[in-house]
Order: sequence, then structure tokens, then C-alpha cells
Amino acid sequence: MRIGSIINGKEYKEEQRETLAVHNPYNQEKIADIVLANIEDLNKAIEQSYDTFHSTMKTMPAYQRANILLKTADLLEDRKESFAETIAKEAGKPLKYSRGEVDRAVQVLRFASERAKHIYSEVIPLDAAVGGENRLGFTKRTPLGVVAAITPFNFPLNLSLHKLAPAIAAGNTVVFKPAEKTPISAYMLVQLFHEAGLPTGAMNLIMGKGEEVGDPLVQHEKVHKVTFTGSLPVGKNIREKAGFKKVTLELGSNSPNILFEDADMKQAVEDLVKGAFAFSGQVCISAQRIYVHHSLYDSFLKEYVKQTEALTIGDPTNENTDFGPMINKDAAERAKTWIDDAASKGAKIATGGELDGTMLTPTIMTEVKNDMKIIAEEVFAPIVSIIPFETEEEVVKLSNDSIYGLQAGVFTKDINRALRVANELEMGGVWINEISTYRQDNHPYGGVKQSGIGREGVKYAIDDMTELKFIGINLNEKRL
Repeated sequence: MRIGSIINGKEYKEEQRETLAVHNPYNQEKIADIVLANIEDLNKAIEQSYDTFHSTMKTMPAYQRANILLKTADLLEDRKESFAETIAKEAGKPLKYSRGEVDRAVQVLRFASERAKHIYSEVIPLDAAVGGENRLGFTKRTPLGVVAAITPFNFPLNLSLHKLAPAIAAGNTVVFKPAEKTPISAYMLVQLFHEAGLPTGAMNLIMGKGEEVGDPLVQHEKVHKVTFTGSLPVGKNIREKAGFKKVTLELGSNSPNILFEDADMKQAVEDLVKGAFAFSGQVCISAQRIYVHHSLYDSFLKEYVKQTEALTIGDPTNENTDFGPMINKDAAERAKTWIDDAASKGAKIATGGELDGTMLTPTIMTEVKNDMKIIAEEVFAPIVSIIPFETEEEVVKLSNDSIYGLQAGVFTKDINRALRVANELEMGGVWINEISTYRQDNHPYGGVKQSGIGREGVKYAIDDMTELKFIGINLNEKRL
């Protein structure tokens, strides 16, 4: 399979161009060659997006944008298995989770379709100010123009649509740069949008290396917003180079989950196994730190290890697989060095920690210290640390002792304590009696501190992809 950039509906994959191989992370089978875009391609894509915005999208009525998004959702639902199999192969995500990602992606499109018809404004009571009599004021939301969407490998379909669907709903155009490791689902998705009736120049796909086309895309004067999900270092670079553009950054995390003594331990164990090890821990809000009240600690750890060791590990395209490979060998080896480093400093491996190529077995660590990388940084790997605590004050302090603050989970039957702790945690989002890894597509999602800037979730993304314009009318009669 040979695929290239798609600009104004035309695919660029000439034989003489440089290519990059895409491999199945599980067995290293080559599944595609992507033809890499150059600066000329990038500039062409941006110019096409800019022209299409001004000629078409800026004035396209809301119902048409809504219909296109709805048709795209229907097409995606019809081709669920094809997309799920593609994600399983290119990302190494177990098929059961790949199907779940497609289901969520369909939902994002439908949320965006609905929201396209409900981008409301307000009337301002101008007579509340002295001199405001007989004046009418109102606001309207207007599309920005060209949105640069730079997306990660871990949810190549759903996280892409959290950028693309709101951008189209708001009336923008998009230059879409997917992760080089998982470009096939992005390629299929752009074709789906075009099939659904989106003007070909409204979504242009750039297949290229971040270091070559990323900076020029972020810095281009005709790009009006950059929305990015990825690592903290890259996010910092984007923020520095974007200038006065609007920026949404969804960056790193080391999400804490807190179990108080009255938690439903049975349900929490089951959910947190999934929360820590789904897609090999390669999830921004993966359960990385689990703080367990000392009265539950031993029983929790015993059951947690038991259920972790019961996971079915293997080929992600197998229906029964719970746990597959990491995205590549480098990522797996980096995670293994963090495990070994923590162990050399006194941490214990309760289970896992075995490396074979891209397969790193689900790893549970105990007796960890806050300065260890597996606690202080984002592991983005199947590694979770179990930490005992005694008091509410202590666990809140431990949870907040991080440069990150994306999402947390709190488990307790005491509603007063739940709300008190949720208020004290320095996070963009807190779930009560739910794991940190849970995300719906219609709530505001984003972090504080170095976990990012801005919010996703369709309604909130649309807000960030529009400008608020005020219009005032003087109704006072003019007399000569």
C-alpha cells in the first residue's frame, strides 16, 4: 500500500518521492509506505485551505456543514470493521479497543453535526450602562479560517476527529498532519469526508515528518489556529513558534487515582486494570499512580496483581487479546529503562517488567519514591505504581506534587469528601468513583499546569475555533 498527501482532492505519491515505511508494531510487517510531503506541498495545502475558506466554508450554512458531518458519521459506522482492523494493525491496539475507538469517533461526528446548528450568541443589555439607551448590541461567533490539526498515534481516529469535526462544524478549513506511525486511518478518514460532500479544499492531508513540515505549518501566516495532542517538549515548541495564533495543546499527564477506605474495591480493581493497561498504557490519562488507603493496600495489591496477570497478551488483531505491543521498540526499551532505574533505587516489581521486542508486560511497581521517573514523569507505557496513604491531606498533597494536571479519579462513598478532594486536586478534570482514564466526547477535556492549554470536547473545541464578534446598533433617531 502506497499513500500520499491529499491536497484539494489530489493525492501526491509520485514514484521519485521519498517514502517512509509504516510497520505493524506487533510483528513488524510493513503495511504501507507513505510518500512524504515537502515544503512546496505544505504551502500548497495551506493556500488551498485559505482559498476554500474564503470562497466556500466561510459562507456555507450551518445545516450543510451539519449534513456533511452526519453523512461522514454514517459512512464511518458502515465501515467500522475496516477502520478497526486498520487501527489494530498500524497502532497495535487490540481489536476490541479499536472497535471502541471507531464507535467513539462516530459519536464525535454526530455531536459535531448537532453542535454546528447550535452555535449560539447573545444579546447584550446595552442600557445597563449610562448612555446605552436605544442601543442594541449582540454577539456572533465567526469561524477563524485555517486550522492546523496535528495528531498523535495513540488514538489515530478519535483524537483526530476531536480536532477535525469541530473545525468543520464551526466553518473552518483544515490542514491535517497525522502521526507518521499511524497515517492509514487518517488517509481513509479524509477520503470519507470528501465522499460525504466536504469540499476537497476544505480538508487537506499532509503526510510528512514533524521535524520537516511541523514548524513551517505552525508558523505560516495563513494558519489561524494550531490544535495539537502530543508530548510536552513538542507542545512547548509549538507554543513558542505559533506567535499570536490561537493554540490548543493536549500534552502529558501522570494521572493519580485515589482509593479511600470506603471505596468499592472490587469494581475499582477491575476498572483500574483496564485504566492502567489498555493500549499498553499509551493513553494520556492512563492510571499511572494509584494511591490506596493503608487499610485496603494489601488486599488491593494482591487482587490487582492477580487480575493483571490474567490479561490475555498477544496479537492485537486477535478477538481475545487484552494487551498488545507498544508502538515501537524504542518506546518499549525506554519504558524498560525507567523500570530498571526505579528498581535500582529501591522500588519493587510486583509483576511484569519483561521486555521482548515491542512487548513490555504489564508492570506493577511498589515502594516507589516521588523523584523516580515512573512517578514524576509521564511513562506512557504499561507501568503503574501502587502507593499507600493514611490521610486525605497527605494523598491530596502527593497527587498534586507534579508538573502535570490532566485528569484524576477519586473512589469513595462519602460525597462530602469526594467533592472536597475533587476541589483540592489541581487537575483539569476529576472523576468520582470512576478511573482517570475514562473520557466522554462531550465534556470539557484538558489540563492545567504543564498538561496543556485549552479544552477539547466538541462544544468547547468549537468555542476555541471561533472568534467572538460584537455588533452594536445605535437606534437613537438622528435629527438635523
